[in-house]
Amino acid sequence: MNFSKLAIWWASISTTELIWLTVGLLAQLMFSMRFIVQWIASERARRSIVPEIFWYFSFAGGCMLFAYAIYRMDPVFILGQGTGLLIYARNIHFIWQHKGATTEDNADSGSDKISRRNKATDKTPDKAAAE
Repeated sequence: MNFSKLAIWWASISTTELIWLTVGLLAQLMFSMRFIVQWIASERARRSIVPEIFWYFSFAGGCMLFAYAIYRMDPVFILGQGTGLLIYARNIHFIWQHKGATTEDNADSGSDKISRRNKATDKTPDKAAAE
C-alpha cells in the first residue's frame, strides 16, 4: 500500500467530510450488529430466529445510513435505505402492538380472575369492598 497517498488524502480531508465518514462507518457498524445478534440468538436457540433487538439495530443503522446517503446525494443509496426504514419501522410497530395486546390480555386476565373469585363467593366488587 502506498502510504504517501493515504497521508495526502488524510491531510486534504475537511473536518465536515471526516465527521460524515465517521457517521458512515458507525452507521455500518450499527447496521452490522443486527446480523451478529441474530447469529448469536440463532446459535443459542439452535434454530433460525430474529430477536427483537435485530429490528432496533436495523432501524438505528438504517437511519444513520440514510442520513449519510442524503449527505452523499446518492439516489440509489437513499432509495434503498428509505425503503428499508419503512420495513424496519413496520416490524417495530408490530412488536409494540403485540406487546400492548399482551399487556391488555394480562390486565383482562387479572380482572377475570377477580370476577371469577367474586362469583365464587357470590360477592360483587362493591359488596366485597364493603365487608
